[in-house]
Amino acid sequence: MKTCEYAGTPFSEPRSHPWIDSSLDVAARYHDFSRSPELIHSVLEDFTPFQRYAAIQDFYSLLERINHPRSALESSDCAFSGPQPNQSRQMRATLECSGRLMILHRALEQNTLEPRMAWLTLALHRELGQLDPKFASGIIGTTLVPIRYLALERDAQLGQQLMLSFWAFGDTEAALMLSLSRLFKNLSRALRSVSAHLATSAADNID
Repeated sequence: MKTCEYAGTPFSEPRSHPWIDSSLDVAARYHDFSRSPELIHSVLEDFTPFQRYAAIQDFYSLLERINHPRSALESSDCAFSGPQPNQSRQMRATLECSGRLMILHRALEQNTLEPRMAWLTLALHRELGQLDPKFASGIIGTTLVPIRYLALERDAQLGQQLMLSFWAFGDTEAALMLSLSRLFKNLSRALRSVSAHLATSAADNID
């Protein structure tokens, strides 16, 4: 499927992990799904209005897999904007939806090593590029964003997370959500493969 490097929204200061609240939504809170996966289906305010669609259930399943105890990765944040008029000139579709998912190495110190984060980004592009080549109604963009890891020593906290931005397209809401479902299934497969590689490879041998 289609991927790209995405400039994303610039960050004037590194975000914190774990984050406490959001300047865009004072009600937003960080939830550690690796410790409390049962919250996935109830606390994601952007997604719950669309839970009747299989695509959202696919996203919940993706979160459950990436935050599973055996996963080498985990998530820290996500967002979703539901169906709206298509703003992309590159896609011939009436509607679009979009969102983001932030992922990181569960071994926090790995997120402070630029080669490890570069490998994670490239590996995900490679996995997605091999999947579903006929799928043209969705795209995933990658952005490395600065993060301060509060659980690490003060002089070793600055690192990164991989922001996955996604867009899906369709001429009707039903078609749009089918595209989104396909996108999430592809992303889930790619993340599972990357996580499996990380879990079975010594960090010093990643290249």
